[in-house]
Amino acid sequence: MSHMRRREFITLLTGAAALSARRARADAWPGRVVRIICPVAAGGGIDATARILAAGLSDIWGPQVVVESKTGASGNIAAEYVAHSPPDGTTIYIATFPHVVNRFFYPTLAYDPLADFAPVILIALYPLVMVVPNSSPAYTVAEFIAYAKSKHLTYASSGVGTSLHLAAELFKRKTGIDMTNVSYRGAGLVFQDIIPGRIDVMINFTSSSLPLVRQGQLRALAVTTARRLAAAPEIPTMAEAGVEGVEVSSWAGFLVPAKTPPEIVRKIHDDTVGVLAQPSVRLKLEQNGAVVVGSTPQELLSFMSAETEKWGQVIAAANIRRAD
Repeated sequence: MSHMRRREFITLLTGAAALSARRARADAWPGRVVRIICPVAAGGGIDATARILAAGLSDIWGPQVVVESKTGASGNIAAEYVAHSPPDGTTIYIATFPHVVNRFFYPTLAYDPLADFAPVILIALYPLVMVVPNSSPAYTVAEFIAYAKSKHLTYASSGVGTSLHLAAELFKRKTGIDMTNVSYRGAGLVFQDIIPGRIDVMINFTSSSLPLVRQGQLRALAVTTARRLAAAPEIPTMAEAGVEGVEVSSWAGFLVPAKTPPEIVRKIHDDTVGVLAQPSVRLKLEQNGAVVVGSTPQELLSFMSAETEKWGQVIAAANIRRAD
């Protein structure tokens, strides 16, 4: 064997050995408890999603997968914790909508929302629906726009910088109307005001609004998705209702620290896809208002990048600032 051939052979053997070692490491992973860090308190939709997936992943990985809440600062506490955790895949962040907009509200973040994380999977989207009181004169989005141009209206949100707030601001931007934001701490308080007509409109999660629409307590005008929802096919999309560019959903995705080995990222991704493929899991998530996605890591990265750009423009144009 020539010197050149021998060197090539050794290189191949070395590469194969390294690949085998990486696969063995992934097969042996995790070997201990895996934590899913949740930025919201127990009991909400994202927490429910995390717990459903934790149960399914525990069945695959052996060691128990636990959900740990680290709330506060609109997800910054949880994100910073995961960004600075050991990059071994045993600390997973279930990121949500604020992850892509916090940089515009907190200029001194102790982490980079994109560079300090390795994307794993976009788990699901959480669509929104535009609802008005039954006393509203608007039965369509076009009628609502005309009504808003004749009278100054109010809209409800769950706080400055949330998906509900920014969805309404995007709607205002696309239609040229003006409305005043009234922030609430909980959906229950909102419904106490919007059902009797003290608030004029809300773009809210389908999971909590559609039951009230079905009970005849609210009127739905449009959903904020690209296509009609299987759960409510009778409700038109914003585009069908005449307003282009108002496609808004909250979301949930898995991220891990940036230097996590690719083979471990791949294993977390593949096993999560396997859990999402289980009919019982999909049913539970859909009952919580989720539209299951199950993206590739690259698709999640592209999604977060596009969301960052889109909402950065909306926040700058509306000059939105957080009070805290």
